[in-house]
Amino acid sequence: MKKVILDTSFIITAVRQKIDFFHDFEMLGLQILIPEKVLRELESLSGNQEAALALAILKKNKFKKIETKGKDVDSSIVNFAKENPDVLIATLDKEIKSKVKNSKIVIKQKKLLDLA
Repeated sequence: MKKVILDTSFIITAVRQKIDFFHDFEMLGLQILIPEKVLRELESLSGNQEAALALAILKKNKFKKIETKGKDVDSSIVNFAKENPDVLIATLDKEIKSKVKNSKIVIKQKKLLDLA
């Protein structure tokens, strides 16, 4: 089964734009991986309405929590991607996109998930 790792910006933007990424990834046969660091970052932003909603959505859905190595969220996702070149990266972060060669999933036209 193919896997996709999600970063914080992707999750919050998908929630803001009402994209059911869990359904979309399931239909594509992708297993969702979310780093512990992303979950902690969302919790630290939980005063933000969209981050709080994102956490509530995550609690209702199935995904695999993973430990990643790195000093911050972005570097840990980059490190994980380099160690796992077959994993898709769901991100909107330009820095992450430029640092990894993995295929990326981005949000286009505010509603569509697109493989970049």
